[in-house]
Order: sequence, then C-alpha cells, then structure tokens
Amino acid sequence: MYIIKVKGKAKIPDYIQLRDDNFVLIAYFRADRPLKNMDKYGLEGKEEALQEVINQLPFGKIQALDI
Repeated sequence: MYIIKVKGKAKIPDYIQLRDDNFVLIAYFRADRPLKNMDKYGLEGKEEALQEVINQLPFGKIQALDI
C-alpha cells in the first residue's frame, strides 16, 4: 500500500490518498480527520501510527506505507 499527501489550496483542505500495489486509489480522506472503517484497509488498530506518518509526510511525494 502507498500513501500520498496532497496540498489543498485556499479553502480546500489537505488530503491523503491511499493506493494499493497497482497504484489504484482505495481511500481518499482529509489529513486532519481520521479515516473511518480502518479494518476495510487492513489498518485496524494502527490509527496513531498512521497519524504519525501523515504528520511527517511531505506533500506530493508517494511512499510505501509500512506500519
């Protein structure tokens, strides 16, 4: 799974994209709000670790999500 942080402009907030190994979009959510239904993506119980990754992630750079 891969993660990308997208910079918002003006009134549009920053967003996070989660993509599978084929880079197909599987989740799209605001960076300042936690993702619901984490079990659907195999991330149940890893909310705090995911938030740490989101906070440290630079804008526009795709990276593998290893948590």
